[in-house]
Amino acid sequence: MGNHLHLMVGGQAVIEGVMMRGPKLTATAVRDPNGQIQVETKDVHSISDRYPILKKPLLRGSVSLVESLVIGIRSLSYSAKMAGEEDEQLTDREMAGTIVFALVLASILFIAIPTGAARLFHFITEDPFFLNLMEGFLRLAIFLGYIWGISRMKDIRRVFQYHGAEHKTIFCYEAGLPLTVENARIQPKHHPRCGTSFLFVVIVVSILCSSIVFSYVNWQNLWVRVAMHLLLLIPVVG
Repeated sequence: MGNHLHLMVGGQAVIEGVMMRGPKLTATAVRDPNGQIQVETKDVHSISDRYPILKKPLLRGSVSLVESLVIGIRSLSYSAKMAGEEDEQLTDREMAGTIVFALVLASILFIAIPTGAARLFHFITEDPFFLNLMEGFLRLAIFLGYIWGISRMKDIRRVFQYHGAEHKTIFCYEAGLPLTVENARIQPKHHPRCGTSFLFVVIVVSILCSSIVFSYVNWQNLWVRVAMHLLLLIPVVG
C-alpha cells in the first residue's frame, strides 16, 4: 500500500486507550476493566466547513486548536467512563465549563505568573527586550516543570505510555505497513505532528513575538499584559 493512499491521521492518548482523528471521523478505543476494547466513533464537523474564511492562515490554527480541545475532552470523558473511573460522560454544559476552567488555569499558570514574576528582574536592568525575554523563559521553565511534574504521577505516566504507542501506530500506518504490534513496536515514539511538541513551538514563538511587541508597547499593568498575551496567541498559534 503506497503512502499516497493514506489519510492524514492524528490523535491523542486517553485513559486506558487512544483517540484517533481523521478528516471525517474520530475513533476512541479504550480497554475496559474486563480487558475488552471498547470503541466509539463520531463524525467530525468543523465550523470551518460552514465558514470557509476560518480556513485562512492565522485563523485556521486557532480554530483547529479549540476544536481539538473539545474533541479531546469529549474523548477523555468517554474513556473515563469506559475505564470505570466515572459513572457518566460530561454533558455539553459540563464540557464547556471544563474548557473554560482549563483556559483560565492555563492563563494563570503560563501567562499571569510568569508576567508577574518577571518584575523581579527589574533590579538587573530596565531594558524592555531583556525583561520580556526573561518573562518568556520563565513561561518555558514553568511549562517544562509542569510536564516533568505530572509525568511523576502513576496515572499520567500510563497515559504518556499510550501517547507513545499512538505515535508508533501512526508512524506504522503512514509507512504503509500492516498494523500489527510487531510493526508498530519498531517505530519511533516521537512524532513531528505531536500536539505537545506543537505547544512547545507555540511557547518559543510567543517568547520571540512578545519580546518584540512589548519592547514597543511597554504597558506595565499586569492584567493588560495578560490580555495582550492572550490576543497574541491568535497570530502565534495561527
